[in-house]
Amino acid sequence: MTETIANLMHGFSVALAPHMLMYCLIGATIGMGIGVLPGVGALATISILLPFTFKLDPTGGMIMLAGIFYGAQYGGSVASILLNLPGTASTAVTALDGYPMTQQGRAGVALFVTTIVSFIGGSIAIVVMVVLAPLVASVASQFGSTEYFAVMALALVAAATLSPGSPLNGVAMVVFGLLLGTVGADATTGFYRFAFGRMELVDGLNLIAVVMGLFGISEILVNLVTGGQSRTIRARITLRSMLPTREDTRRIIGPTMRGTLVGVVTGILPGLGPQVASFVSYATEKKLSRHPEEFGHGAIEGVAAPEASNNASVQAAFIPTLTLGIPGDAVMAVMMGALMLHGILPGPGLITNQPDLFWGLVASFWVGNVILLALNIPLIGIWLQILRVPYHMLYPVVLMLISTGVYSIRNSGFDVGIALFFGLVGYGMTLLRLPAAPLLLGLVLGPLVEEHLRRAMIIGRGDLMIFAESPISLISLTGAAALVLLMARAGLRTRERIDNPPDKKIC
Repeated sequence: MTETIANLMHGFSVALAPHMLMYCLIGATIGMGIGVLPGVGALATISILLPFTFKLDPTGGMIMLAGIFYGAQYGGSVASILLNLPGTASTAVTALDGYPMTQQGRAGVALFVTTIVSFIGGSIAIVVMVVLAPLVASVASQFGSTEYFAVMALALVAAATLSPGSPLNGVAMVVFGLLLGTVGADATTGFYRFAFGRMELVDGLNLIAVVMGLFGISEILVNLVTGGQSRTIRARITLRSMLPTREDTRRIIGPTMRGTLVGVVTGILPGLGPQVASFVSYATEKKLSRHPEEFGHGAIEGVAAPEASNNASVQAAFIPTLTLGIPGDAVMAVMMGALMLHGILPGPGLITNQPDLFWGLVASFWVGNVILLALNIPLIGIWLQILRVPYHMLYPVVLMLISTGVYSIRNSGFDVGIALFFGLVGYGMTLLRLPAAPLLLGLVLGPLVEEHLRRAMIIGRGDLMIFAESPISLISLTGAAALVLLMARAGLRTRERIDNPPDKKIC
């Protein structure tokens, strides 16, 4: 514990350096602004700004990108509560009770509670990260290729089966991502696979181009088709109107703590993330409440629980990404890609080999949350004015930033074409309701899965029983198989209900 405290103090010395504070402030402020705007999202913003962080040192770049991620969770609640327009997917559930509170004239209370519980949830998750991350890294340092393959296989199966939507669609997207990961030179033989004579594909698909297409350009296309229109803002927010009553305070304590716990667990587990965390915490509070009929009509618990949960989930998601090199969701996959582009490989050696980066990043989470706590209320008026800007004036700027960012990575027009192509792919996936996050996880983890599988088979001389020799690999593969069986069982039950509907009663 003494060593952990000393490391954390070292982290604060890094995070509180003037230039690091500036990066944290920029990231958190941009994240809040992006979270307010419906249809943009933290993932697209991080992808757009990622090329602009290449000239920064890795620690500064990661601090800024992380600030965008958790800042978007704060900002997303503003549009959800005031306009019933979720700024991010994870704040959609906040609108269920936040917007009714606005209609009741309690928008200020909802926004104030959101800010406080978000800070509490994020802070508790940071404490968990400080305690758990070194323990996970020490265990992971004993990993070999069999353990890495098994854990990554479990992460991919969990991402496919536990993410919202049809598990079969999730599996299909993971497989598609794995196939995309095979593009380029074979790491073992050097043979070019699916390069089609294009030297730009020798090193594989440009991750940033793919991400910007799937999540940036596709969002623009969706909003252009559906029409992004601003709504009339009638809510007037004053400092006096933000103060909760004593009864409000009593009612949010329990939901905040339970929501934080749900957020920490879902953040650590791969394939879940803040969106699932917010919905699970909301459902939990509704089930535990003595007055479930109030939910959906302005229950303050329905605002506190999901907001604490999604912020805790964002902080906890860094644990498997930094210590195991296994991203839990699409945003973490991009963050992992950012580290790799800086020449840093996430994994158990990160804490030891890059102490300034790890502990400086952890300390910056606290600094960023304090900044957001101070900025969230005063900036509400500015965010409301931004929401008045018509979408047809915003999307050309976003599209220009995407194209500039993609081109600047390798000065390649081919990469811009890749981004446009995957923008169309992402738009088609949206129409078909196919999840994009499992595809991205498959693309990021695919080469690593292939590499460790080959190594394990070479070590075991082709004997698959090598995966049963390690308790970690055996437990991980058993868990993956159990998830597949549960998915198949749920599918069979659904099929039975369709084929054999209950008999209708004849009156």
